[in-house]
Amino acid sequence: MLQVGKRAPDFDMPSTKDMKGLKENVRLADYKGKWLVVFFYPLDFTFVCPTEITAFDKRYDEFKKAGAEILAISTDSVYSHRAWIQTPEDKGGLGPIKFVLASDITKDVSRDFGVLMEDKGIALRGLFIIDPDGNLQYQVVHSLNIGRSVDETLRVLEALKTGGLCGADWKPGQKPLTV
Repeated sequence: MLQVGKRAPDFDMPSTKDMKGLKENVRLADYKGKWLVVFFYPLDFTFVCPTEITAFDKRYDEFKKAGAEILAISTDSVYSHRAWIQTPEDKGGLGPIKFVLASDITKDVSRDFGVLMEDKGIALRGLFIIDPDGNLQYQVVHSLNIGRSVDETLRVLEALKTGGLCGADWKPGQKPLTV
């Protein structure tokens, strides 16, 4: 069972790492020693999903500066991912992005992370932060019609990195609580 503080589920999925040939998979082991923000989204070529992906892409350098990578996952094929990235934004696509999209075509990874809607065959909007040792440190899952906050994701990432107690509305740069 997925639980914060425990090992994150392992994965090995087709990805857009190699946009031309689509022959390079992405694995949890690829991120060893780094923080990893993983987010699941329902489908390519939809309405809320591109707003999230492009919002994370615009802030990608902030995640890199914080020592984190981003990985987005849906149950669409890697071919759909590539087509979506190669389609310009004004035509309903994403355009180029700085992080990898992974294809959970088997639905195993979505199931392992507890976000698969079995009756629809798609993932809920789940966001997970995995520490450099591969342990799950944060998870939030919500309905399909609400996009995630990049600001909140960055705030939580920075709070986790302090290793301390961070109260409500803690902001990066503030000291953790002392007891």
